[in-house]
This record gives sequence, structure tokens and C-alpha cells, in this order.
Amino acid sequence: MTPRFGLGVPTGTEGMMYPVPYADVQEAVELSVAAEELGFDSVWGNDHLSTQAYVREEFADPPRFFDPLGYLAYVAAKTQRIRLATCILVLPFRHPVVAAKQLATIDQLSGGRLVVGVGIGAYREEYEALHPDVQLHRGRYAEEALRSLQLLFDERRASFEGEFIRFADVESYPKPLQQPLPLLSGGNSAGSKDRAGRLVDGWLPACLTPAEMAAGLASIRESAASVGRELPEHFEVALQLGVSVAATQEEAESRFRSSQVYKHMESLSASTLKDQQDGDLLARNLVGTPDQVADRIQEYLDAGVQTFAGLLFACDTVGETLKAMETFRSDVMERFL
Repeated sequence: MTPRFGLGVPTGTEGMMYPVPYADVQEAVELSVAAEELGFDSVWGNDHLSTQAYVREEFADPPRFFDPLGYLAYVAAKTQRIRLATCILVLPFRHPVVAAKQLATIDQLSGGRLVVGVGIGAYREEYEALHPDVQLHRGRYAEEALRSLQLLFDERRASFEGEFIRFADVESYPKPLQQPLPLLSGGNSAGSKDRAGRLVDGWLPACLTPAEMAAGLASIRESAASVGRELPEHFEVALQLGVSVAATQEEAESRFRSSQVYKHMESLSASTLKDQQDGDLLARNLVGTPDQVADRIQEYLDAGVQTFAGLLFACDTVGETLKAMETFRSDVMERFL
């Protein structure tokens, strides 16, 4: 099959995947426009509300976090073809009735180009800043939020009564242009895989090996079978990875290890992804010569990956990123098109 390649755009990556400063809002839009011009399939924006404690300690200035939905709506007007995706939209940040309205509007505005990767959020401290007095089990909340969104997208009048989410007789129109609107369960955890199998239209983990992707898909199929479901034909298997391509393996690895992307992934391995993966980040990302990276992509394709989503290039400036995107297009993507 022909793989899809998507760019991770800086809606909330300063201070984490990229240094502070990295991109102002116009530069962030420029990256999406360039991605379309270069033939990328999609752009993927992440979702943060407040600066994390460890980022405040590392950088003197606060990072710029842009709302991913407002950003994607604007990019929709600046592009024609590229898919507009969240990687990920944090479900506890927005009431499902509000989120459903926002998502349907973007899908309508873009002519049916929205893809919604969702999750519980990597940093509990952000939710606690939003609701300091509310105790929340984020996994159970995600279950309710996904069921709520599907009701709001599918039914003329929707009501829901759950542990965390309640609404009554909501008539939300227009519906998304796409039926169904693609919902992807984001994350590497067992809960994310279980929700992918039982409830939604895809799976969106990060930095897994081909063997781990294959095992994860087997688990997802088991979860689907447990509720009498077969995964739909449109089920999308997307994977977020870092990228460092160079003329030699040594140069690619050196560039990757010196990047903010690598530093951020190391921090995740010791925190939110602890016990979910080993520390060999070079084997969990696209790092090497064009031949090596192309071979690795083929291994992922053989394991069931369809979309290389939200690719994060090991660069420190927007200019460097644009050049890295051009190199990746000419030296790697061309082999699969």
C-alpha cells in the first residue's frame, strides 16, 4: 500500500519537541502550507492549555501554545487538499457538546478534511490547573466522551447520563461532512488500544517499533471481537515518530540526539511512557540514511501502519524544518509515491 505522511505542526510543541522560541503563529501556518505543497498527506496539531512545570524550569520565556482547532480552521482556508488532524485533542479539556460543535464546523469548512486524534492528555497538571477541585479518572472520562461525541454526530437529538458527562436533548447541527468523522484513539496504553478496538475509527500511538505495532493491532482486534465488532475498512493505523535523515548514519544519529525532540522523548520515557517502552529511541524513530529510513518505513507498513502521522523533524528552527521536509520528500517519500 501507499503510505501517508503527515507533519507535526507547532500548535503546542515549543518547550517540548522544539525550543523556545520556535514558531510564531504565521510561521506555524507556513509549515502547513509548505506541507501541502511538498505532497504531505496531513498536518497534525497537539493540544496544551498551560505550561508544564518542567518546561517552566528549562526555559526563561513561556512557550506559545495555540488552540489546535482554531489553528486548523484557519489552515483549512489556506489549503486545498491536505488533511487537518489533531495529535491529540485532549478530551477532558472540552465538554463533548462544545467539542462536537467545533469539530463539525471545521469538517464543514474544510470540505471534509478533519481527522480527530483524541486522548486523555499526557500531563495531569494541565487538567488540574483547569479544574483544581475536581477529581477525574481520565480513562473512564475518555470512554464517556467518545460515546457522547458519537451520539452528537449521529443522532438528531442526543442525551447522555454518565459518571462524569451529562447532557440532555441536544440537537447539534450541522453534522460533520464526513460520515463517520474519523476518530482515532491516541496513546500507547492498554486503555487507548482497548478504546480503539471497541469504539472508534483508528489508533494513534507514538514511538513504537514495528513489532510493538503488530502486537498492538492484535490486541485491538481482540478488544473489537470482545464486543462483537469487526474493525471497519476505514480503520486508520497512524504512528507518530521523530525524523532525522542525513547522508550518513552517524550524522543522522548525532543530529537526532542533539535535538529538543530527542530530549523531550527521553523525558516521556521516564514519565508518561514509563514502563511502556524501553529507552532505545533510535530504534523507535526514523533515524538514518535515506535507504535506512525507507527500509524502516517498509517494516512499519508490513506491521500494519498506514499513516506516519505528526512527523517531528529533529530541527531547532522553522527554516531548518522546511529544509528537512524537502529532503524527506525528495529522498524518502518519493520512493513510496
